[in-house]
Amino acid sequence: MTDAPTPSPEELLDLARTIALDAAELVARRRAEGVSIAASKSSQEDVVTFADRESETLIRTALAEARPDDAFFGEESGGAEGSSGITWVVDPIDGTVNYLYGIPAYAVSIAAVEGGIDADSWRVLAGVVVNPALGEVFSASLGGGAYLGDRRLHCNTSVEPSQALLGTGFSYTAEVRARQGQFVAGMLPIVRDIRRAGAAALDLCSVAAGRLDAYAERGLNPWDYAAGSLIAREAGAWVGGFDGAPESGTWIMAADPELLGQLEPTIREHYDRAGLGSI
Repeated sequence: MTDAPTPSPEELLDLARTIALDAAELVARRRAEGVSIAASKSSQEDVVTFADRESETLIRTALAEARPDDAFFGEESGGAEGSSGITWVVDPIDGTVNYLYGIPAYAVSIAAVEGGIDADSWRVLAGVVVNPALGEVFSASLGGGAYLGDRRLHCNTSVEPSQALLGTGFSYTAEVRARQGQFVAGMLPIVRDIRRAGAAALDLCSVAAGRLDAYAERGLNPWDYAAGSLIAREAGAWVGGFDGAPESGTWIMAADPELLGQLEPTIREHYDRAGLGSI
């Protein structure tokens, strides 16, 4: 650890917002110029664009200049340890396939967490999610509330499960996707309807903004949910896994605590029936 004073969540948020906006401007410009695929990851469907790499390079370079002692954990370039106790968790473009197709549901996501690159050790201090296509900036600092621009966000409350709009997502691995389809089939008769937007960070922000009543998904990576989880929490949502566990790649849910308390047993039932815990 260094002897430098620990920055406040608000200071970290200001830095994250500034850099995220710069990255979002780059991402939007590259989208207008035309998107090129650089590589595939988990499957041929799971792509990386050159803009993903450019965006992460911009973010990583700017953070290193501003806070050289901090650790970094990004989707495209991996992790680097630091000595300050602060780690930046970055998804340079969440929703890359949406980005590839020009669907306006993709985002730059930056979170500052207290702890190392192991997600189990984190306490998220600040998070920003910027949707370049819509010009929306979601943000939160620990204890400071969640915002869309200057508007304070609050998740929906007093929602019955049968009236809940549930967000989810699907893996790019065929076997996992098939089981997620079974989970969705089980949940459809229980809730109002289900949405799959294709960007987990924006799904969590949608819970915060009341565009979704609840969200549940298996198989995310830490950079997918680091910023969005804080934004949802600061808007009043409970965010985590089953039985009060913290959110993880195994499972993440977000909703008003009362609604989630009613939905969780049913979600767990269909999660188990689909065999999502066994893969």
